[in-house]
Amino acid sequence: MTFQNFIGGRWVDACAGATFENINPADTSDVIGTFPRSTPDDVNRAVASAKKGFDIWKRTPAPGRGDVLRRVGDLMSARKDDIASLMTREMGKPLSETKGDVQEGIDTAYYAASEGRRLFGHTVPSELRNKWAMSFRRPIGIAGLVTPFNFPMAIPTWKMFPALLCGNAVIIKPAEDVPHTVTVLVELLLDAGLPPEVIQLVHGHGEDAGAALVQHPDVPIISFTGSTETGRIVGEICGRMHKRLSLEMGGKNAMIVLNDADLDLALEGVLWGAFGTTGQRCTATSRLIVQDGVHDSFVSMLEKRVRALRLGDGRQADTDVGPLINRGAVEKVERYVEVGRAEGAELRCGGKRATSAGLDRGHYFEPTIFTGVKAGSRLEQEEIFGPLLSVIRVRTPDEAFTVNNDVKYGLSSSLYTSDVSLAFRGLNELDNGITYINAPTIGAEAHLPFGGVKQTGNGHREGGWEVYEFYSETKVGYVDFSGKLQRAQIDTGNA
Repeated sequence: MTFQNFIGGRWVDACAGATFENINPADTSDVIGTFPRSTPDDVNRAVASAKKGFDIWKRTPAPGRGDVLRRVGDLMSARKDDIASLMTREMGKPLSETKGDVQEGIDTAYYAASEGRRLFGHTVPSELRNKWAMSFRRPIGIAGLVTPFNFPMAIPTWKMFPALLCGNAVIIKPAEDVPHTVTVLVELLLDAGLPPEVIQLVHGHGEDAGAALVQHPDVPIISFTGSTETGRIVGEICGRMHKRLSLEMGGKNAMIVLNDADLDLALEGVLWGAFGTTGQRCTATSRLIVQDGVHDSFVSMLEKRVRALRLGDGRQADTDVGPLINRGAVEKVERYVEVGRAEGAELRCGGKRATSAGLDRGHYFEPTIFTGVKAGSRLEQEEIFGPLLSVIRVRTPDEAFTVNNDVKYGLSSSLYTSDVSLAFRGLNELDNGITYINAPTIGAEAHLPFGGVKQTGNGHREGGWEVYEFYSETKVGYVDFSGKLQRAQIDTGNA
């Protein structure tokens, strides 16, 4: 199939006519479709259309904007299985996960719809007589959204639905590995009644379309999810141009298992946290910090279960772990296996591409465990984004907390313990935006803020109530009905 951009209320080819192929990572002979490789000219056309769309949409009452998003949620619910299947074909993770991805979008739609009646401001007393003082929220303009491959529906909805609810027009540039899912999302928005010029879809590569969107002077809002390295470049550009910017970047998340933990529960948690989505989550459990007293027994339990995980096409019912997204991702994990060996860590299982019959056509990598990983080593410090788990042995809970915190990232953490005092210490002392007690490092909920500290982000949050403050700005209004000049903040001589 041949797909197009959505610009100016129409499906159109890229100005230059260039295209790229969308490939199934489970079977690289399966070409899903051809998509436009856009240039700055396409972005310019999208911005011109979005300006018109913003003028229409900002005048629509917020509850009415919410009604459109509620209808999107209804349509996504009706088509959930079909959407999940095309998502699995496009990015590889099992159907159970892509159904969850769609459900996250549904939840976000319904939550956003309710916020259409809750864009609260404040009414406060004035310091002067016969004067009214208030604040309210209003839209900003065009929101440029740059989204990753690993949650092809959930993350675009996290960004798009709040931006739309607040009254902004949207231009989205999805990851070139997953263009089909966002195409379907735009179709759903149009079917739900969104005015066509309010949404623009520009396909292409980051260095072309993505960079042009970030640098465009008429796009005042940028929301980016991706690597810390790319996010740093985006931040520099937006800082110079005085844009409002939300960055959601890398993670090196740790799950801590203390001596008093429920080991069976912790085992299920680390399997899901480390190897769900083939480790391709910013919240993935990349480090396993285990206290001395249970280290050996827990690692033995874990190794047995990991060796039994079934790799395969995510559309097959017996698949536990799907492929990595592309060849570059496989090569990166291979490089880190060599890093682990060079640093003296012990490879307990995995460590190579899966090339058995039926897997040799896809980007499969065996689930991998290294033990004896040293705190401060590259394997323990650097984001890998694949099915590679590093195990670090510690003596005490204090040492575990220190190891967790001693990385440049700060997205998610997890602590397994039956000691309530240690649990609450962990909530306070683990230096992350999210901490789970007796649950893995993954599993965000749509009505709570999502994001991290340090080099994981720049302080803003996706999801929950906070994101609506990012996509709107505060306007303060004063109404003086005294009939005379009153001067606020003037020294009257009253001490």
